Order: sequence, then structure tokens, then C-alpha cells
Amino acid sequence: MLTDFRNLMFAASMFTAAIASTPSAWAAGWADGLFPTKTHNFGTVAVASDTKFRFPIQNNTNTDIHISTVRASCGCTTPTVETEWVRAGSSGSLLATFNTDTFKGKKGATLTVVIDRPVYAEVRLRVDGYIRQDIVFNPGSVEFGNVRPGEQAEKTVSIGYAGRDNWQIVDIENTVPYLKTSLKQTSRGGQRVNYGLTVQLTDEAPVGYLQQELVLVTNDRAMPRVPVRVSGQVEAGLTISPSAIAVGSVKPGETVSQRLVVRGQQPFLIQDIACQGWDVEFDAPEKAKSTHLLTVRMTATNQPGEFRGPIVIRTAGDTGLTARALVTADIREK
Repeated sequence: MLTDFRNLMFAASMFTAAIASTPSAWAAGWADGLFPTKTHNFGTVAVASDTKFRFPIQNNTNTDIHISTVRASCGCTTPTVETEWVRAGSSGSLLATFNTDTFKGKKGATLTVVIDRPVYAEVRLRVDGYIRQDIVFNPGSVEFGNVRPGEQAEKTVSIGYAGRDNWQIVDIENTVPYLKTSLKQTSRGGQRVNYGLTVQLTDEAPVGYLQQELVLVTNDRAMPRVPVRVSGQVEAGLTISPSAIAVGSVKPGETVSQRLVVRGQQPFLIQDIACQGWDVEFDAPEKAKSTHLLTVRMTATNQPGEFRGPIVIRTAGDTGLTARALVTADIREK
């Protein structure tokens, strides 16, 4: 009897352990899928350069994700959670800043992202790079800030070098057609040389966040390539907030209401709002404004099942703009 009891307790404990471990294992694999990019090498960078990289977060699930914290294994990198809550069907980012002003030489860090909802999970990201002391950028990067679509912008960075008297920049590698560059040597002497790098953002730049890199090619045989970070935000002509709409469970023929904020660069009128599989109604504003607060009524016409698709808003006029927001819903049987 005692042996049977012990066997029974052992089996029960093994079963409990298996159940307890299943969500964690499931969560780990599921959470890894949130980060399409898990490693980044900054390469060889200048001291005091503004060296950053945004790890994109893409939540392709039907559940909101909460990032509670992120820690770094080395002080050479400072991680920042830019999107604490990543809603279902939406995206976010985590910013890794390489601390080039206080660290030198070869450095790297593991970033551990801790997710506590809907279930606990950890995801590990990695950054590496080499911070050289003989090159200084001022400012530390090319930062365009917010730029309206179709506009041009221009920034200049000073590049200073101290070391060999024959050091020079021989080329600039640029694979981005909407970035135009020009380089001018401004001074040379006493084993020091200074350049001015001018970067122009053309009117062909796409809407969205700009995270690019130019590479200075030098005659330094040991470390010939030095990257220059280029960033900015080309604003959309029309945006919808929220960008992801979780309707929840509805029946075919059931109507739900959703408040939307639609913003544009210039005053506009709304021509139509459509979402495939839904009858959409709204009270069209009679006056053109740069911001509209709308109540949209959506009636489900889909067959039962999971729905995932865009709601599309179009403005009136010859130069009509289009904006989209993601709609998710669970269409259940009547």
C-alpha cells in the first residue's frame, strides 16, 4: 500500500510539473516571434556618436502584450521600452543606445526583455560594436526630426579625426536613393583633420520612421569603415487613432460603435469609410478640418470565424489621401 501511495504521489507531482512548465515553454516560443530582429552589430563607430538601433516589435496575435521591463548585461548599452503595451495586431519598438561617450573599444550586451502579460516570458536580444577614440562626430548623428511628406530637409555633421597626418575619407557608401550626401574637408594639420558631411533628405522619402546608415570609407586599413546614423520621421498625410481596433466577439448582423480620431496635415473632408465584411456608417462632417472625431458604426456581415482586416478612410478631393487601421474580431454564430 505504501509503495502504491508513493507511486501515485510521484505520478501526480510529475503531472503537476508538466502542466506548470507547458505555459512557460509555449510562451517562450510565442514571445520570440514578437521580435523579427534579435541581433544588431553597430560595427566600428566614432566616440560620442549617437549610436542607436530600434528593435521592431510586431504583435501578430489576438492578445495585447505588456513588456514590464528590459535589462542589459553591460552598461555600454541602455535599453528603452518605447512601446510598453503592444496591442493585438499592432507594432512597437525597443530602443538600444550604445553608450559611445563613456565606453571605448569592443563592447556588447545581451538585452533581456521581460513580458508579464498575457503570460510570463523572456526574450533575449543582442547588440555588439567597436567604439574607436580617434574619430568624433558633432552632432553624434544625422537627425531630421519630423518631416512632412513631400518636403526636403538638410543636416550637416562635423567629423573630427586625430591620429595619422595622412588620414582621409575616400568615399561614402549610401544605398538609400532618397538620401543625398556631400563631403567637404574643412581643415588639416598637426595630425588632425576635419570634414563637414551634409545629408539631404529628398521629397521621395517614404512615410514612416527613418532608420538608416551611411558608411564613411577611410584609408585606414585596420578599420576603414565608420557608420553614421541617420534617423527621422516622415509624417503621414493622414492618420487614424487607434491604429488597431479590437472589436471582440460579435454576431453576424450585430452593430458595434467605435470612436476614431482622424488627423491630416491640412484641413480635409472625409469621402468614405469602408471595411470588407462590414457595413460601415458614419456621420460625415460638413466642414473641412485637420482633425475629425468620428463615431463609426460597424455591422458584421462576415461568416462566423476570426476576422482580421483593415478599415480604410479616404478623403475627398483630387488629392485624396488614404489611411488604414487594423480591425480584429471574433464573429460567432447567432
